[in-house]
Amino acid sequence: ERYLRQAMDVPYDKALENHVAYYKSLFDRVQLTLGDGKADEASKQETYVRIRDFKQGKDETLPALLFQYGRYLLISSSQPGGQPANLQGIWNGSTNPAWDSKYTININTEMNYWPAEVANLSEMHEPLFAMLKDLSVTGAKTARDMYECGGWVAHHNTDLWRIAGPVDFASAGMWPTGGAWLAQHLWQHYLFTGDKDFLKTYYPVLKGTAQFFLDFLVEHPDNHWWVVSPSVSPEHGPMTAGCTMDNQIVFDALRNTLLASRILGEDEAFQKTLEQMIDRLPPMQIGKYGQLQEWLEDRDNPKDEHRHISHLYGLYPSNQISPFLHPELFRAARTTLEQRGDMATGWSLGWKINFWARMLDGNHAYRIISNMLQLLPSDGESKQYPEGRTYPNMFDAHPPFQIDGNFGAAAGIAEMLVQSHDGAVHLLPALPDAWAEGHVEGLRARGGYEVDMTWADGKLSEATVRSTIGGTLRLRSALPLKGKGLRKASGACPNALFAPAEVKTPLYSPELKEKPAVSAPVVYEYDVETKPGKTYRFKAI
Repeated sequence: ERYLRQAMDVPYDKALENHVAYYKSLFDRVQLTLGDGKADEASKQETYVRIRDFKQGKDETLPALLFQYGRYLLISSSQPGGQPANLQGIWNGSTNPAWDSKYTININTEMNYWPAEVANLSEMHEPLFAMLKDLSVTGAKTARDMYECGGWVAHHNTDLWRIAGPVDFASAGMWPTGGAWLAQHLWQHYLFTGDKDFLKTYYPVLKGTAQFFLDFLVEHPDNHWWVVSPSVSPEHGPMTAGCTMDNQIVFDALRNTLLASRILGEDEAFQKTLEQMIDRLPPMQIGKYGQLQEWLEDRDNPKDEHRHISHLYGLYPSNQISPFLHPELFRAARTTLEQRGDMATGWSLGWKINFWARMLDGNHAYRIISNMLQLLPSDGESKQYPEGRTYPNMFDAHPPFQIDGNFGAAAGIAEMLVQSHDGAVHLLPALPDAWAEGHVEGLRARGGYEVDMTWADGKLSEATVRSTIGGTLRLRSALPLKGKGLRKASGACPNALFAPAEVKTPLYSPELKEKPAVSAPVVYEYDVETKPGKTYRFKAI
């Protein structure tokens, strides 16, 4: 009532002016133009007409609207001081919604926040961080009472009251790595901002995930790796021990806590413990079909097109699979993607856009966008439109409606234009042929950088990088660059905010008949020393 009274004291025109100014201060940070920027007939059409016609190649600029729509949705559903965006964002119109309109944390909640940093909406991350603080409290009780472990844990689902124990059926709910996955958003925020005060504030939350696994992991009796048990690859396959996704998430929980501890100069004895456990984790494995194995056992079915591809967490959103450092894992991940196919539920397509962007394959990522931008007039017409994945208002269709696909698509489009997870800021790493011309302003990269780019004929023309915190900027490009202060890069980048993951050498299945040839892409890399608040311009040669 007090809030309402205060609101009524502001004249409507002034309230609207304040609202628009605040909104624009967030939304206008990023501009994206695909094509020559001129108004065309497609942009004058109603949205549902544009979606309907997109598959026929009549409107190649529609992904720019999809990207900005995702940013609009995040601004509108995740304001500082409020609750995080749930499965429907804030657009749940039912008292009995799908999946209770909660937070499903075996992919969906995380996906909601993938655009937050790269799409220059860092403040929208704050409700998720606040929820993580809450979960570290309720999850500590769950860890203690259910498992007799330290730290904290959350399973595959939580809600407004921050439940942390298993819910629903065992093969989905018995998954104790959901909280650790969520907590990696804290680390990613630090990598994008370099904010050590933030890292110090949230270090106990990050540390709690590592403490839980130090107590919870058990030694596998066959190979003596230390694994999560029971373990399930989310919503797919058997209850087992040490599925690949769990191993990857545990690696991030331990390694990123270790890195944070070193940065903050805390817990030297704890650092030793973390180092020892990291050495005991399983390596990723390449199976008899050349695929990245989903489980410790080589039991993948190459004809299985399940919507969850959880074992590629190491490719995206993590950085454990690199074409430059781990080309054999990179090739195996591609094989897995090819085997799983290009159709799925809406949110799964959102993830696949990011996967193919990380594969540096812009045309394939664009194909997945095309599969997502297929019209579904309503849930009642799903039989007539079996491949429909986008409603007339551009909401993502699982079906039914889940908002995560919108956020996943927005993140994926940004990932096609700039990447910064693998040792450098990679300019236009996955540009599709359909976007031969374009311009973008305001995308964020790790290291505290903001990036503008213009391209033509499918090639970078020029890039502008603004530094917020200074440090060594490493640029990676398919074309040679020129600009003030550029020097050819050599060795590992000295800027720790770009550091790639250091994973074990993968194991090949003895049943694999022939190891495929692998090679890293040809790129040009440069370093330039930057200062806070300064802007740097580069041109492609």
